[in-house]
Amino acid sequence: MDNLELEGKLKKFSESINSVYQEIDKVVVGQKTVIKLMLVTLFSRGHGIFIGVPGVGKTLIVSTLSDVLDLNFNRIQFTPDLLPSDILGTEIIEEDIQTGRKAFKFIKGPVFTNILLADEINRTPPKTQSALLEAMQEKMVTVGGESYVLNLPFHVFATQNPIEQEGTYPLPEAQLDRFLLQIDLDYPNLEDEKKIIEWTTTKEQEKIGVVMTPVEILEFQKMILNLPLSQPVLSYIANINRETRPKESSVELVKEFVEYGAGPRGGQALSLASKVIAAMDGRPSPSIEDVKQIAVAALKHRIILNFKGHAEGVSVDEIINAVLKSVSL
Repeated sequence: MDNLELEGKLKKFSESINSVYQEIDKVVVGQKTVIKLMLVTLFSRGHGIFIGVPGVGKTLIVSTLSDVLDLNFNRIQFTPDLLPSDILGTEIIEEDIQTGRKAFKFIKGPVFTNILLADEINRTPPKTQSALLEAMQEKMVTVGGESYVLNLPFHVFATQNPIEQEGTYPLPEAQLDRFLLQIDLDYPNLEDEKKIIEWTTTKEQEKIGVVMTPVEILEFQKMILNLPLSQPVLSYIANINRETRPKESSVELVKEFVEYGAGPRGGQALSLASKVIAAMDGRPSPSIEDVKQIAVAALKHRIILNFKGHAEGVSVDEIINAVLKSVSL
């Protein structure tokens, strides 16, 4: 791809992203940062995990984004009695009316979609949680010894309720690591809350238009993957990642309060996400500032505090910001 062609594609991508924001604004009040992080996740070919209190519009945001991008959307409410087959699908015995012969037939589960909302994923046991691992990593599922390829694009947005811990099964660190970004949601500010109350109790929801097609999304994902990463930015990303590990870090907060730092996937997340941030502005290569902008969301769920960190209520955000300050450009 020559520079002129890339410039044209970046301009189209940037304009399309602006159109996505305009359409989502018709339905969703505020949450600009959340929507941006969702788009970064999607165009990085990744998955996102929401951490937020109930009732702040997670389902509405995900379903609206699916509509704007013309993607199929399924939602699974994770419960303690949910089985892997409830996610992936199951085989049934089907009889041919004419011949009387019986054969197994696979009935696809809700994972066969473009965007899957795994609501309160930590309310189901690890066996069921892990049913999503192959789908998230390989974009395929295996049932009864047969492999089935998922529809592309395929993205999982999972939610966790940070308030209620009784009856929950915390996601293992290895599974959390498969989520590209952690997306934190908080209550809306006063003006947004007033607007939400007004919109939802005085008028019907405004219709939204489709901005992109699945084929265009896949093309943009490929373009972003192939965007160059300068050596200074690459070194900056690698150094940030390594500084989160207590055995390698020079940051006092890390050495004192962190048990495990980010693995290689943390660097991959920083690279891909910063590329999307740059492309949204029509730029062909990410800057140091793009990396800083996405660092907390890319690393927060990958840093595990030690006992002392938990006991003293240390903020992972504070640790990441200390790391960013310590790494020279």
